[in-house]
Parts: sequence; structure tokens; C-alpha cells
Amino acid sequence: MKPALLVIDVQNRFFKFNQACADSLNSAIEYINASIALFRTKGYPIFIIQHKDEKEGLLPDTPDFALPKTLNVESRDPRVTKTYGNSFNKTQLATQLQELGVDTVIITGFCAEYCVLSTYRGAQDLDLKPIILRNAIASDNAEHIAFVEEITETITCGALKTLL
Repeated sequence: MKPALLVIDVQNRFFKFNQACADSLNSAIEYINASIALFRTKGYPIFIIQHKDEKEGLLPDTPDFALPKTLNVESRDPRVTKTYGNSFNKTQLATQLQELGVDTVIITGFCAEYCVLSTYRGAQDLDLKPIILRNAIASDNAEHIAFVEEITETITCGALKTLL
């Protein structure tokens, strides 16, 4: 197994949707940061994926597009800008993963029932093994998180530590 970590749409704009969204993202960041630290220690790639929407004004180099300071990313982490829910659609993500020999993606981020699930399905379509990191996906609806975790392959942070 050659894994990569995908951190999807953990951007300042989404903390502003409502309090439930902000709370969910803050909780997920705790687990995302733990997985980032683990991937760094093991030398596995971490991809930061950010959503761009011109109509909504969600554009690179704007405060809303930026990542929160609480997310432990580094400038060397590869960045992917997407315009669709599926992080693979019309991006170079699949090519970048293939070049690194990645066959498994550990998926984290926002929003569980939209971009996270779309990326999970997109990875399957590319014959990658997608796995959701439990407690590391966010939504403004806790039932949606539970649903996504129920219908997908998931792994806990503890189990991930033993596998890597």
C-alpha cells in the first residue's frame, strides 16, 4: 500500500456557513492534523485540495479561499484547485498520485456529503482504494457525516497508525 492523504476544502469560507459547520470543521481539524503529522513522519504525500468558485467569489489569494491557521499544512504540500465536487474532475490530482505510485487515498475534509463523497467515488472510478478517516470529515449536519462513514470504507486514526 502506498497512501496519500487528501485534505479537501478546509477553507476559511466554509467556517462562515453557520455555527454547526464551524464546529464540525474545528472538530475534524483535530483528526486531520493528527493524520498530517503521521503522514509527515512516514514520508507519505499530503495533498491540499481547495475549491474555487468564481460566481461565489471563492478565488485564490482571497481570505475566504485561504486555509485556517489551525490546519498544520506546509508550503511544500502539493495543492490542487478544483471547481467540481470530485477532486479528480478536471484537475491533475490523478496524474500526480500516479507519478508518486499512490494506490490508496485517505480522505478528510469538507463537506462529507458533497465533495468528500464525490472524491471517494472518483477515486474508485480510477481504481484507487479510497478510505475515509473517521471523525476527519465535516458537515453542518452530523447525520450526513454518519451516513457517509456508514456507506464507505473508513479507518480510525489509531488503526491508521498501525497500518502505516
